[in-house]
Amino acid sequence: MAKRSDKQFAIGVDYGTNSVRALIVDVSDGAEIATHVYDYPSGDAGILLDPSDPNLARQNPADYLEGFRQAVHTAVRAAGTQRGFSPEQVVGLGVDTTGSTPIPVDRQGQPLALLPRFRKNLAAHAWLWKDHTSHAEAEEITQRAARHKDGYLKKCGGSYSSEWYWSKILHCRRVAPQVFAAAYAWVELADFIPAWLTGNLDPDTLPRCICAAGHKAMYHEQWGGLPSKSFLKSLDPQLPDVRDHYAMPAVPADRLAGRLTADIAQQVGLPPGLPVAAGAFDAHMGAVGAGIKPGTLVKIIGTSTCDMMVAPMDRALPDIPGLCGIVPGSIVPGMYGLEAGQSAVGDIFNWFVKYLAPTEFTAGGDPHAALTRAAERLAPGESGLVALDWNNGNRTILVDARLTGLLVGQTLHTTAPEIYRALVEATAFGALTIINRLEEYGVEVKEVVNCGGIAEKNPFVMQIYADVTGRPMKVSRSAQTCALGAAIFGAVVGGAYRSVDQAQRKMTGTKPGFYRPRPAAVKVYGQLYDVYRLLHDALGTRTFDGQLHAVMKDLIAIRQSARQRARRTTG
Repeated sequence: MAKRSDKQFAIGVDYGTNSVRALIVDVSDGAEIATHVYDYPSGDAGILLDPSDPNLARQNPADYLEGFRQAVHTAVRAAGTQRGFSPEQVVGLGVDTTGSTPIPVDRQGQPLALLPRFRKNLAAHAWLWKDHTSHAEAEEITQRAARHKDGYLKKCGGSYSSEWYWSKILHCRRVAPQVFAAAYAWVELADFIPAWLTGNLDPDTLPRCICAAGHKAMYHEQWGGLPSKSFLKSLDPQLPDVRDHYAMPAVPADRLAGRLTADIAQQVGLPPGLPVAAGAFDAHMGAVGAGIKPGTLVKIIGTSTCDMMVAPMDRALPDIPGLCGIVPGSIVPGMYGLEAGQSAVGDIFNWFVKYLAPTEFTAGGDPHAALTRAAERLAPGESGLVALDWNNGNRTILVDARLTGLLVGQTLHTTAPEIYRALVEATAFGALTIINRLEEYGVEVKEVVNCGGIAEKNPFVMQIYADVTGRPMKVSRSAQTCALGAAIFGAVVGGAYRSVDQAQRKMTGTKPGFYRPRPAAVKVYGQLYDVYRLLHDALGTRTFDGQLHAVMKDLIAIRQSARQRARRTTG
C-alpha cells in the first residue's frame, strides 16, 4: 500500500448560487481532505436584485474572483495541517459553476462590471441562471427556431428558456444597449473562471465548454456549432457579433483549459503550472461526482433541481420534448448528456417558511425542522391538498418561466404542516413527470441517486420522493458531489486517471442505506398524481381538452379514504 507521502490530490472548485466551495480530495478514493466555503458578500446572499422587477437576478463578478482566492487558499492551508499533504502533490484542478450565467466582457476579457463606468449597472454584471427577465425574448427565439430548417431546438427540448444564453443577451441588447455595445463578447461563468485561472481571457480563443454551449446556446455539431449568423441576425442585426467572438469547437471538461498562472498560484498556495480542466455546470459535475452511468438518474436537489442522465453514443437517441438538452460529451465525455430539472424546490420550502408559516413554527429553532416533524405525522392524502411546483416557473417539461404556483383543496381547517407537506409532494410529482417523459422516449430510469443538502439532511423529503416515484432513492456518498465531480476532472487532466469513468470507479459511491417505496403510500400518491397531472396539463399546455370539475371532489375522496385508514391503524 502506498505511503501517505506518495498520495496525489485534486481540487474541485464549485461556484454555487450563494457561495463558492473549494474541496481537496485524495484521488485514490475520493476521500475529502479539506474544504472551505466563501459566501458571496454582494447583494442578498450574493444575488443582486431589483425591487421593481422580481425576475431579475445578477451577480458581482468580483465575488467570483475573491471567492476563489479565499476558498482555495483556506482549503490548502487546512489541508497542510494534515500529515502527508503538500501543495506539490496536487495534480490538477477542476471548476464547476451555475449556468447559464453569461458575463459581458471587454476586448481583454475583463467583466464590464469591474470597470468604474459600469460598476453600478446591473446589466453589466453576471446574469445569474435564475434571472428570468428575458422571458419575452425566449418565446421569440422559440418561435423563430421552430420555423428554421436546421431545427435548432430539436436537441434542447423544443423550447428556449429565459434562463439561457441567447435570450439573456438579446434582452440586454434591448434594455441596456450601452452595455451590449461595450461588450466585446459574452462569456459563461463556467468558461470565464478557467480562463482567468490560466491567463487566457481572450474571448476569441478561451475554451468554451460543450456543457454550456450545447445545453444553453443551441450548439450542436449537426448544424456546425452555434446557430447561423443569418438566424441570429433575424433576431437582432448585432447578435451575429456575439457569435464571432465565441471560440469553436466547444470542448468537454476532460480537456486541459491551461495551467494555473504564477500570480494566482502564489495567492492561493499552489504550484504554478498546475493543470486546470475546462469548466462545466455544477449539476453536470455533480452527476459525475455521484457516479452517473447509463440507467442512473442523478438529482441535484437544492434551491432548484437538475436531473441528469447519460446514454451511450453507439445508438441514436430520439429528440425528447421538454428536456434542456441532449448533448454529446456534456456530462461524461463519450456519452450523450441529458439534462432536465425543476426551477424551484428548496426555494419553495423557503418561501413558505419566510412568508406564510405561523409563528409557532418560526419562533426559535429551525422552522423547516418543526414543520417537517408535524408534516411527517400526516398520512399521504390526508390533507386533501395538491399543489403545482411552479413558484419559479417550470423548467421541465413545459419550459415556461411565466407559470406560477397553485394550491388546491384548502379549507378553513387546513394547517401549515399540511401545506408544507403538499409543497414537498408537489416537487416530487414534478420529479416523476420528468422521469415519465424520459421513459416515454425510451430512456430507462433504473435507479435514482440524489445529492445536495436536502438529500443529505431531510429523510422526510427523500421518503416522499421514493413513494411518489415508486423507485428507491439512493444518496451520494459525498456531501459535496459538485466539487467532487470538478476534482475528478482535475484528476483526469492532471494524469492521475486516463478517463472520467476510471476515476469515478475509484472516487465515487452511494451511502449504504436508501429509501424504499412503501406500497400503500405509492398507491395513494398514484391517485394524487393523477390530479396533479390533470392540473399540470390544463394550466401548462395549450392542447388540454379534459375537464377540471371533479378535481376538488376527487381530493376530498382521497382525503376521506386516507383519514379512514389512519383511524383504523390508530384505533
